[in-house]
Amino acid sequence: MSLYIVMKKIIVAVLLLIVAHTASAQSAKAEWVILKSNNLKCWECKDVLDKYLTKEKENTEGGIVQWKINLLQGEVRIQFLPDRTSADEVRAAVNNAGFDTDKEKALDEAYKKLPPSCKRAEEGGGPQLRKPCHVKPYL
Repeated sequence: MSLYIVMKKIIVAVLLLIVAHTASAQSAKAEWVILKSNNLKCWECKDVLDKYLTKEKENTEGGIVQWKINLLQGEVRIQFLPDRTSADEVRAAVNNAGFDTDKEKALDEAYKKLPPSCKRAEEGGGPQLRKPCHVKPYL
């Protein structure tokens, strides 16, 4: 009878370890958010956003994991940990950098600091005729 009780305790302990491991692995799974921005079209804009997101990554205690900026599509894909930050906070970070997103306009004070090529098209910003700006010029 004692062997039966010992085996039962071992099985219960193993099951608890498996459940605990599964629960911890699920809570740390990173998610992606894709944000469209009409004023994210050139390498200068990419540099500004890269610098801002690098600082924001530290401020969110690693909540922002990584990002990929596609200038031709005018979008940024940001991977974040949902237990440390949220998609809305990530969107707010992009707005705080001065860039519009699909749902929100940029903060005015941050937008004013952007280089002219990163301004909204209706304000004269963005790519100029015969001057592709999605590729950084060699200096």
